[in-house]
Amino acid sequence: MNLQTQRLILREWRESDAESLYKYAQNPNIGPIAGWQAHTSVENSREIIRAVLSVPETYAVVLRETGEVVGSIGLMTEKGIMHSAEMGETEGEIGYWIGEPYWGLGLIPEAVRELARHAFEDLHLTALWCGYYEGNEKSKRAQEKAGFRYHHTEHNKPVPLLGEHRTEYFTKMTREEWLNSEK
Repeated sequence: MNLQTQRLILREWRESDAESLYKYAQNPNIGPIAGWQAHTSVENSREIIRAVLSVPETYAVVLRETGEVVGSIGLMTEKGIMHSAEMGETEGEIGYWIGEPYWGLGLIPEAVRELARHAFEDLHLTALWCGYYEGNEKSKRAQEKAGFRYHHTEHNKPVPLLGEHRTEYFTKMTREEWLNSEK
């Protein structure tokens, strides 16, 4: 399934995306602040596509104008893996990242809004969560721009892929809040 916005296509990851993924995911300013290691090679990126990014509701963020993959966004549910928020059966958590050259252009808020639309309209979820680690102000702003509101803070939270603990802030949007923001 493809989801589309004015500037983006959100589509399933393909193994052929490994070079584009590596181009951006090797940057140490991307992964560690989001809770994962920077990619070490194109083959490492290909393996991450196979093992992590090929799950349902995980999308490559593709620029409509050029067709280039520049980031990733996914919707995790209670039944799925890799979510960080404590949530109910009809809730989900959105996670994302985008290549550093595209920071500050409003692309992630655009992608998050489209994934929220899909979650509420097509999947009939009742609430969505997002999280960001202490110091990740860009992610905080992206969530605010997409309509998420601060909910709570969890201190000394394990970050399994990095083997450390951090403070994580959670934001939330209910279906009703989303419906009101669409009017």
